[in-house]
Amino acid sequence: MLKLVRRSFVTGVAAAAITLSLNAAPASAETVLRVVPHSGLKILDPIWTTAYISRNHGYMIYDTLFSLDGDGVVQPQMVDTVTRSDDGLTVTITLRDGLMWHDGQSVTAADTVASINRWAGKDAMGQKMMTFVDSLSATDDHTMVFALNSPTGLIELALAKPSSNVPFMMPARIAATPGSEQIDEYVGSGPFMFNDAEWEPGTKVVYDRFEGYVPRSEPTNGLAGAKIAKVDRVEWTPNRDIQAAINSLVAGEVDIIESTPPDLLPLLASSGEGYTQSPNLAGLQYTFRFNVLHPPFDNPKIRQALLYAFNQEDFLEATIGDPDYFQACKAMFICGLPFETNAHMEDLLESNFVKARELLDEAGYDGTPVVLMHSTNVPVLTNLAPVAKELMEAIGMTVDMQSMDWSTLVARRSKKDDPAEGGWNAFATAWDAGDLFNPLAMAFLNSSCDTALFGWPCDDQIEQLRDDFARAGSFEEQFAIVEAIQARFVEYPTHIHLGQFNTPSALRNNVTGYLSAGVPVFWNVEKN
Repeated sequence: MLKLVRRSFVTGVAAAAITLSLNAAPASAETVLRVVPHSGLKILDPIWTTAYISRNHGYMIYDTLFSLDGDGVVQPQMVDTVTRSDDGLTVTITLRDGLMWHDGQSVTAADTVASINRWAGKDAMGQKMMTFVDSLSATDDHTMVFALNSPTGLIELALAKPSSNVPFMMPARIAATPGSEQIDEYVGSGPFMFNDAEWEPGTKVVYDRFEGYVPRSEPTNGLAGAKIAKVDRVEWTPNRDIQAAINSLVAGEVDIIESTPPDLLPLLASSGEGYTQSPNLAGLQYTFRFNVLHPPFDNPKIRQALLYAFNQEDFLEATIGDPDYFQACKAMFICGLPFETNAHMEDLLESNFVKARELLDEAGYDGTPVVLMHSTNVPVLTNLAPVAKELMEAIGMTVDMQSMDWSTLVARRSKKDDPAEGGWNAFATAWDAGDLFNPLAMAFLNSSCDTALFGWPCDDQIEQLRDDFARAGSFEEQFAIVEAIQARFVEYPTHIHLGQFNTPSALRNNVTGYLSAGVPVFWNVEKN
């Protein structure tokens, strides 16, 4: 009988992690783990894009300097030691021995410095971290030194960022690629290697165990500790028909389905062939993203109108359906986590069409069409855009909803072109809790203009508040800043959060060791 593991929203990022012993040896026979990911993989650069499928690919082949354990505590990963000067202005990090790239070369501090610089140029938390850094240099093959202009604890926290963009380490020659361009070589130092010869973009991805990987000695715990590849090969094959994917799992043709809609769980339960487990106990948050470069959303009042026109329940019912797996949550920084507050959000997200129309009138909305990108092949996202379209049309807006697969949407959202010429005005997506738990991690809050994430909001007040948060010396100070950020957000919306949800992974009964680590990872997984 299937055991349905219905996870509640918990305090702390990926709390209650599974900590597993290192005693189990890697499989001795050829073992292939067959996975149905949430979408096809077309973009292989997890720094160039925030797409979760590219992030998940990154965790297969790259490693990180630091990681979060199951309690959300920063732990060293590629790092051996960290020391600070008495004045707090010099942070020295040494790498652990035995680190090797998949091409056989040793990992050096020059590689990690180049990787940090490339990541920090793209990522909101990395950008904020670098405002504290006067210089970053490699002093020898194992050592890098941060010279700071002000003491901060942000270095380790930022370098342990668990989700998009993750500060994955790459060889310096690859990390030298500008962040505005995609890399074209995929060499990491993680427990699996990317099999370039068998990659079929959007259709199939293959990873082989890297025999040269030296795991840490600590037990696996969240994203921290030992990363042991216990299968020889992992194959990702997306399936647009999720019911067909479940049938394949029941038949033994598939081992793991990354994301399973709750309405199909009874089909799995009745088979007796599998069980469910969530890789992300703290859940995800649906998000509607504006492009502020072009009309109509270049006008903050028109963005405010949607804060009143939308309601979270419509989106959650249309996408998840089962209330055991969703909750309405007006707090920007995730319900159940430390910075949860409804301050300044009380009257929003209630489908107050009268107030929404008033704001459109004040803004002088002239019927400019909203080019709304609609993802069609990721089940948990498919119904978001149609709901948004209906609610926008209810207040008198014109909506041009254009349907495409997720990979096409991911590529298009980076374009700044006029919407009528291949650009866009809005789209809907979802973020893991690990990307949202504070104002520095939340990429869509970054309002640094051209260096902000696609959508490119530009607001000095939000940026000053984010900087204040990074410098705050206590939780009480940080919480007050969070409330101030939500007040400014109402005046200058960068996005709209549409509710929290969780969709579990489905696993065959002969698969063990799948981690509730905050993101889906496939080290530690055994197939018997």
